[in-house]
Amino acid sequence: MKYVKTLAIAILFLMAVPASAQSTLDKWPAMKTFHEVMSRSFHPVEQGNFEPLKNFSQTLADKAMELSTKEVPREIKTERLMETVKRLQVKTQEVNKLVKSNASNDALKKSITEAHDIFHEIVGLCTSEKH
Repeated sequence: MKYVKTLAIAILFLMAVPASAQSTLDKWPAMKTFHEVMSRSFHPVEQGNFEPLKNFSQTLADKAMELSTKEVPREIKTERLMETVKRLQVKTQEVNKLVKSNASNDALKKSITEAHDIFHEIVGLCTSEKH
């Protein structure tokens, strides 16, 4: 019986983490939109398909810029978050420049993977920092 209670508590805890991240994205429409473009651009690259990245690199950079120009929810807006958003903006601009200069697929994959990692840093900051 003790095992069942422990398992139930663990499952509830694990379910709460994604819900927290999702509710943060729901409160930050610009981040939700960025996430949609990032998903369309990044995940095909993992499968060797670079066309979506090439088609959406400008949109990705534009949506990254909107992360600081559109309203950021007060409960998550910290200096550290905004510094990380700035790093994401710089990285997505770099991705777009690489696409426009017909860089190699290896260079594109490295750069978009770095941008994706920064995106996940931001999601982590949105769910871990408490005020």
